[in-house]
Amino acid sequence: MIAGLRGNVRAKTVDSVLVDVGGVVYRVGTSAASLADTPDVGDEVEFLTHLVVREDQLSLYGFTSAGELGLFETLIAVTGVGPRLACAVLSRFRPEALLVAIADGDADMLATVPGVGKKTASRLILELRGKLPEGSVVATAAAPGDAEVVAALRSLGYSTAEANTAVVRSDRVPGMTVEERVVAALRGIGEG
Repeated sequence: MIAGLRGNVRAKTVDSVLVDVGGVVYRVGTSAASLADTPDVGDEVEFLTHLVVREDQLSLYGFTSAGELGLFETLIAVTGVGPRLACAVLSRFRPEALLVAIADGDADMLATVPGVGKKTASRLILELRGKLPEGSVVATAAAPGDAEVVAALRSLGYSTAEANTAVVRSDRVPGMTVEERVVAALRGIGEG
C-alpha cells in the first residue's frame, strides 16, 4: 500500500492534486481543506495517503494531516459511503466541526453535504458515534469558534452550506478573533 507521497505539485484541480514523484505523476484525490493547505505549483508537498483498490481502478486519496486521513478512513467504513463522498464530507467540514456534528447527532448539518441526504446523514451518525478517533473531545475545542463564524455568515444571508464551505476554505491563523475569521471567510467567498 502507498502510505504517503512526497514530491512537487504539478497541478491542482477542484478535488485533486497532481504530484510529481521522481518523474511519475500521481493524481491524489483530496478534500477542500487539504487542497487549501497544498503549496503552489512547483513547490514540494507531502500527503498521507490511502489507496483504494477496485476491480477496474486504483485511486489514491491524500491528506495533509493524520487526523483528516483517519476521519477519511473511518468515513469510508460506513455503509454506502465511498471515497468521493468521504472527501465531500471532509470538504464541507473541518475535522473538529464534523466530530461535533456527529457527537450532537446533527443530521440536518450533515445533510448539507452534496450527495448526503437525511437517511445517509442518520446512518453516518449511528455508525460513527462509537468510532470517533481518540481525543475527539479535545479536537472539538476549536468548534465553538467555527459555530460563531457560521452563525455570523448566516446572519449575513448565506446558507448553512455556504457558510460551512467558507469556514473550511478560510485561512486559520492561531489567535484570530471571530471577527477576523468572518472577514477571512468573506474574502474566500469573494474570491470563489
